[in-house]
Amino acid sequence: MQFRYKYYGSTTVDDTAASQSFHFAPDTLRPPTAFDGLLRSASHAHLAFREAMSALHAVVVSDQRYRGRDKSVYRQWLAENEQSLLARFMSRSAELKQSSEALNTELRTLRASKQRVLAPFYKAQQAYFNWLFWNHRDAWYVLDPVITVHPERLLFEAFSQDESTYCAVSVRHDVFDRTGEMACGTTNIDYSASLHDEFQKIRDYKATRLQLDPAGFTVATGDDPAFREEKIDLPDSWVRGFLQVSSAMTLPATVVELHPMDLHNLCAALRQRKERAGPRSLRFELSPGEPARMVLEPWNQVFTARRSAIVGAPLTAPQTIRVWGRRRLLTLERLIALATRVRVHLLGSGMPSFWVIELGDITVTLGLSGWTANDWSDAGRFHLLQPRHEVAEATTLSVAAALQSQWMASSAELASRTQLPRGDVDAALGLWVQAGRAVFDLSSGRYAWRELTREPLPLATLRFSSPEESTALALIHEKRVKLRDITPQGQRLVIDGEVRLKDRSHAPRLVLNADQQLVDGQCDCNFHRQNRLRRGPCAHLLALRQLAQPRLAEWSPAAPDAAAAATPGTTPEAA
Repeated sequence: MQFRYKYYGSTTVDDTAASQSFHFAPDTLRPPTAFDGLLRSASHAHLAFREAMSALHAVVVSDQRYRGRDKSVYRQWLAENEQSLLARFMSRSAELKQSSEALNTELRTLRASKQRVLAPFYKAQQAYFNWLFWNHRDAWYVLDPVITVHPERLLFEAFSQDESTYCAVSVRHDVFDRTGEMACGTTNIDYSASLHDEFQKIRDYKATRLQLDPAGFTVATGDDPAFREEKIDLPDSWVRGFLQVSSAMTLPATVVELHPMDLHNLCAALRQRKERAGPRSLRFELSPGEPARMVLEPWNQVFTARRSAIVGAPLTAPQTIRVWGRRRLLTLERLIALATRVRVHLLGSGMPSFWVIELGDITVTLGLSGWTANDWSDAGRFHLLQPRHEVAEATTLSVAAALQSQWMASSAELASRTQLPRGDVDAALGLWVQAGRAVFDLSSGRYAWRELTREPLPLATLRFSSPEESTALALIHEKRVKLRDITPQGQRLVIDGEVRLKDRSHAPRLVLNADQQLVDGQCDCNFHRQNRLRRGPCAHLLALRQLAQPRLAEWSPAAPDAAAAATPGTTPEAA
């Protein structure tokens, strides 16, 4: 999927001893968007804004996908010595051995000469790569951050390169003294590594000005040399992951309010230890009337959040929720000292989670997908892009028009304004969020109109990453899938089920590891017999995995080494 931008100039920063001014260059292919404001010096807005934008930058450049050991040096050595090793192995007489040694001597001489001739080239190549990294790191970014100007706030959004982390920075207008025009809308901003470096120079003794420069929208001709076009090819999986995480924000969740020190304790423990085996999850143990317990696996290190509370309806029964990819929480470390409140929105085991950090009038929302590597080896999340229920097109358009006129509103306010049933309004809003046209603000509980892209996204092609996912969801809706049994086998789970079709039935079997990742599967269908898992699970395995997800929340493996597990309240060193 290709995205096209057209910037008038570049984002610039004017920095003096007394002031600092950021001039953001917006995408001129979008509707005009403008903002001009001065950060108030009477509050801690300078520090909070700097740390919030630093967290956004950390997400923009984040890529925590697993990378195997670099074997290039070994392969080079093998290529240089393969002939020698083979000759020695195959030598059967002194004559052949002598001949091979002579050839090896000549070959070493030639390779040494080649190395000597190419040494200046390799040196210059390495110097170029070093220069490219430090001077043009923009090429490492997948998509420029999105900025939205609302009547009440500025909203910065970004998604990580590894398709697993979403970050939103909401800045209320109360932290600004507006000095210029404002035009509400959404646009991409020209972002660079040097801009992040300038953010680090923000100080409370400097007057800091933020300007979303509308100059490019008023240029009469597109032939102006200041115009600069960019085209970025994004994989469908990246866009799908962004939409899935955004859609997940609208789902019902268990909300736990933590003290900032609880988050500090988690980050400190993650800094001090390195897991070598699964499960690598963070387990929340919630019981009615008791403080929340957070357990770091596989060490079973327990943190009791004594100042925690459940937000909303109280619990009626104990819950255990596990989330993975916990090291992504280190992105929030710089915010802890300024945080006034931390809320965690938990959708369920293996589902996305959202960490909302409030810094006064600035709020940072970190959305973590249920996995760090967004691939088929984990539980399918394709249902996150499915309609809640069918609504008429006129209803969706009416809700969109009402939200656009107000920019931000709750579903109750929109239902009152449109005189539509609340359920239809919620379903329509869910569709607009899934299409990238709206976003749900967890801190205020309201929807905001925000167009992620200039042109409508092809949701029909983004909804599923393969035909097997589409078939799997249809099997679930038609109630053709039955879960027979979940059997623990050491650190693994074996899930057996049955899929009944019109003319035959299948008996799929899943094998999950301690992190609930698919490591093996069996099915007697033709797709699985031909491909095994090389092209991903078949539709029957995917359907069984999705159907078993609620039951998996009840299963928690024991620590692989009980002696190494920490006791409640102990520090990692004491454990």
